[in-house]
Amino acid sequence: MAVKYPVIGHWFRRSNGTLFEVVAVDEQDSTIEIQQFDGTIDEVDLEAWPELFPIEVSAPDDWSGAVDMDPEDYVGQKEGEIPSGFHDPLAFLDKL
Repeated sequence: MAVKYPVIGHWFRRSNGTLFEVVAVDEQDSTIEIQQFDGTIDEVDLEAWPELFPIEVSAPDDWSGAVDMDPEDYVGQKEGEIPSGFHDPLAFLDKL
């Protein structure tokens, strides 16, 4: 199976099951910037891309991977309801 070229905004899965999204490709420096599902940013050399054995997948339905929320943010939330603080990002900062 041929390795897909990294495209910004596309999601991939490594052979170990880790999900990541391509967020930048710098052809001049031969690097690819990826963001893990948990929000961690990493950089991969273009030459090392095939060694990841990336498989293109759909974006995850669970959006909470990279969102840093405390358990009290979920209190009183109904299934499918957007947690408080996500309608207005500045309102969320007021908790600090």
